[in-house]
Amino acid sequence: MNDKPKYLFTSEVVSPGHPDKCADIISDAIVDRLLIGDKNSRVASELFVAGKHIVIGGEVKSNTNMTDEEYTKLVRDTLINIGYHDNPHFTRQECLHPKDIQVQVLLNSQSPEIGQGVDQQSGEIGAGDQGIMFGYADCETEHLMPSAITYARVLMQKVYDYALANPDKLGVDIKTQVTMDYETKENFENSKPQSIDTIVVSAPCVQSMHIDTVRKLIKTLIDDSGLPADLYDSKRCKIHINPTGKYVSHSSLHDSGLTGRKLIVDSFGGYSPIGGGAQSSKDYTKVDRSGLYAARYIAKHIVASKLATKCVVQLSYAIGVAKPISIAVDTYGTWTKLDDNELSRFVQQNFALTPSWIIQKFGLDTPSSQTFLYQDIAGRGQVGQPDYPWEQLDNLKIFEELL
Repeated sequence: MNDKPKYLFTSEVVSPGHPDKCADIISDAIVDRLLIGDKNSRVASELFVAGKHIVIGGEVKSNTNMTDEEYTKLVRDTLINIGYHDNPHFTRQECLHPKDIQVQVLLNSQSPEIGQGVDQQSGEIGAGDQGIMFGYADCETEHLMPSAITYARVLMQKVYDYALANPDKLGVDIKTQVTMDYETKENFENSKPQSIDTIVVSAPCVQSMHIDTVRKLIKTLIDDSGLPADLYDSKRCKIHINPTGKYVSHSSLHDSGLTGRKLIVDSFGGYSPIGGGAQSSKDYTKVDRSGLYAARYIAKHIVASKLATKCVVQLSYAIGVAKPISIAVDTYGTWTKLDDNELSRFVQQNFALTPSWIIQKFGLDTPSSQTFLYQDIAGRGQVGQPDYPWEQLDNLKIFEELL
């Protein structure tokens, strides 16, 4: 019997092929298309996926005009890019085939009352909505993200990439989950994970594969995924692969999808509070999106500069008002030089954090294949990927000068 103490924390991740993620990615493919055609587009285009039916609803104001047929083509092309490409190895009853989809477009014009508060005569941009946003960082991993969601993403990407390359074996509707053992609450509070305790992977396979073959294949992918050797011991880690047995039927034919239903997956894996508003489907004036990016940017700088070992930053906004209503920094007692009150004041005095500032800082109004596309971000997670503009530590010097 193992009497070693444990303090466990778990995060999960879903692949781009999960129906909820399909909804996010398609919603943001619409945002990309409209913004690339007209950078002043205002978009909130949510999506519901159920079986072969896809409903696009919300509000749009844009000089990029799209017909219902063009929306249908965009949806179909996006599904193909995700990995639903009429794969002959899965029947039309087992998996969604893009040729079969039926798209309904229910988009309305943006309310002029919202528009007058956002696009102001002074040239300033007011917040596109009221709300709260949280950005988080800690020192558990290289990119200052919590460990459980980081390693769940590593595993998801490994299995998803294999599924894309081997459609005759696996489907792309994948879920992963990692449980970290901190051994003590003190280690958890100080961002010191001790080992990976449990891994869960669920991935669909073709009908002809035996469950033992599937489990052996995915175990090999886990072992080859690059998990840290000091945390992952394949002989001691508990691993559950398709724990209910063989999983063939998948996609929205067997589980509906909705934009914004994977907010924990998109952000910090449960290590931090979340604001509750989705990022996907929204243009850059919607602070549910831009405020998260700004809050993460500030929190990451605080941890990277060693002013704290973990940090959450809360921002709040009022619709039509540019400046944040509140800015609060909480380092969970891990601050080193300035306390939370002083850090909060420092951020407030040195960073405008208005929609205009955030948009210009991160280039949010000009998505492109050369910089970033919102649809790619929807598939990879809204934060934590080192190539995102809001992940760059380009203001580190002014934080380090506080030490």
